[in-house]
Amino acid sequence: MTSMADLTRLHLSRSRRRFLQTSIAGLSGIALSSCGWTLAKVQTDQVRQGASDELHVYTWSNYVDQELIDAFRSQTGIKVISDVFDSNETMLATFQAGKARTYSIIYPSDYKVSQMVKLGYLSELDHSRLDGLQNILPRFQKSVHDSGNRFSVPVSWGTTGLIYNSEKLTEPPTDWNYLWTHKDKLTRRLTLMDDVREVMGAVLRSLGYSYNSTDLQQIKQAYEKLQELKPAITTFTTDAWRDQLLAGDLSIAMGYSADAVNVINQNPKLKYVIPTSGTSLWSDTMVIPKTAPNPDAAYAWLSFMLQPEVAARVTERLFFATPNQAAFNQLPDTLKNNVTLFPPQNLLDKAETVAPLDKSILELYEKYWTKLTSS
Repeated sequence: MTSMADLTRLHLSRSRRRFLQTSIAGLSGIALSSCGWTLAKVQTDQVRQGASDELHVYTWSNYVDQELIDAFRSQTGIKVISDVFDSNETMLATFQAGKARTYSIIYPSDYKVSQMVKLGYLSELDHSRLDGLQNILPRFQKSVHDSGNRFSVPVSWGTTGLIYNSEKLTEPPTDWNYLWTHKDKLTRRLTLMDDVREVMGAVLRSLGYSYNSTDLQQIKQAYEKLQELKPAITTFTTDAWRDQLLAGDLSIAMGYSADAVNVINQNPKLKYVIPTSGTSLWSDTMVIPKTAPNPDAAYAWLSFMLQPEVAARVTERLFFATPNQAAFNQLPDTLKNNVTLFPPQNLLDKAETVAPLDKSILELYEKYWTKLTSS
C-alpha cells in the first residue's frame, strides 16, 4: 500500500490550473482494496449492452489520476481516457470549435456551467440514475450557477487568497490592502492571477464592494487602484508563481487554496491567508455534454465519483476540498482541520462566488483588463 507521505510527494507538483497536454489510458483492473478502495460496486447495468467500453474525460490536470482510473475500471470494466485543459476558456473554445464530441464527461468551473447551459451544450441530468447527490453540501446544491444540480455535479471547491513566505514578510498579510500598503517592499516580489474576474473581484472587495459589482464607477475605481499597484507586480500568472515562490524569487502571490496546500507541503514556511474583507468561493463540477458519445458510462462515472469512499480518497491524494459531506466525515482529522482546505465559517460568510454578468459589463471588465496587462 502506498503511504500518505509517498502520495503527498507524488502529487506535490500537480496544480488545479496547470496545463498538461497529455492523455492517460486506463489499464486492466487491479485489486485496490488494500490501499483503501473498499467501495460499493457501481451498477454496471447503467452501461447498456453493446455500448462502448471507453469513457473520454476532459478535465483539469489534477482531478483524474491513475489510481482513480484503475478503481473505476475494476468496478465497471470501462477504460478511461483523460485529456486535460488549462482554463475554462480553453475548454469552451474546444466546444465552439466542434472538437468536444469525443468527451462524455467535462469538468467546467461553476460559473462556466450557466454559460454552457445557455449555449445549449449540456444535458440535463437524470437524478434517478445518480446515487449520493443528497450528500452534496447545501451551498453547492443551491448554486446560483445551477440550482438543484440540474446540469452539474460539484466535485471540488476552494477559495482564492494570498500565499506568502513567512521568513520574508515579518508582518503577515491579513487582507488584500496589504499589497498596497507594502508595495514598495514588495516591488517585483509579487504576482497576481491571470484572471480578470478574480483580480478585479479581489480589488473590489478591498474597496468594500461586491466581487461581482456591476457599478461602472466601482469597476473603474478598482481598475485605477490596480494601476497604482502595477509597478510592483512581477507578472500576472495563475500557475508560474508556485515555482517562483518556492525558489524564493517572490514574497507573496495570489492563488487558489488547492495550490496553496501543495506548496505549503513542500515548504512549511509558506502560509496561506483568506483576506478578511472577502474573497471568491469557487467550485469545479462534472457535466455530461449533449454530444456525449457514451452517456451511460458518463452516469457510471458520476455515480462512482459520488461514492463517499471515492471522494474521500481523492481528497487525501490530490488535496482539494470535497463538497461531499459523507466523504468529509471519512477524512483524517489532519485534513478536516486544515483551514486552508476547509476554512472557518466566519471567513466563508464573506466569500462570494464569481457570478454571471451581462455581456456589456463583462466587456467593460475585459477592456480595463487589457489596458492593465498590456501597458
